[in-house]
Amino acid sequence: MAVKKHRRWKCAGRGRKSFRGLSSYPDQGSLERYAALLGLELTRLGWSITTAESCTGGWAAQAITAIPGSSGWFDCGLVTYSNASKQTLLGVTEETLATWGAVSTETAKAMALGAMHCSRSQAAIAITGIAGPGGGSDYEPVGTVCFAWCLEADEVSVDRKHFHGNRTQVRAQAVAYAFQRMLATLKAVQ
Repeated sequence: MAVKKHRRWKCAGRGRKSFRGLSSYPDQGSLERYAALLGLELTRLGWSITTAESCTGGWAAQAITAIPGSSGWFDCGLVTYSNASKQTLLGVTEETLATWGAVSTETAKAMALGAMHCSRSQAAIAITGIAGPGGGSDYEPVGTVCFAWCLEADEVSVDRKHFHGNRTQVRAQAVAYAFQRMLATLKAVQ
């Protein structure tokens, strides 16, 4: 029986703010492979994870729950598409949204912390952005996505990226990047 090789999908390089130049985008199978690796790390630590998503509309949670046994390490996924739901469900303040906007690292950080506080998880991923095709501006063009990763001690790291492609491609790249960074973060935990 021939073993099918899977092409590994990676970030286009450290410090780059774009995935331009890639010949393909992550597919559902790639996202599920990342989710499975997250599950291995979370199981090693005895932890669970929660997601707080806006522009990805629950895709990270969907990829995670596609993995058999994910109920052992996935607590919940919150899709907070509107500003009102970010405030109500995650505790993002009106001041944060008014000052920084929904697509900001400050809002992503507040989303991740809110997800941690409303769940029993020891890790959280937050994703907020503009997937397109509309909604962009000169300052925040379509493809702008902000992220936050939180661990149990309220340690939060954030990032802002710009992805190219159509709506589905932007969203897939955002989920893949969120998983990659969380995986690296979890591997560093002893």
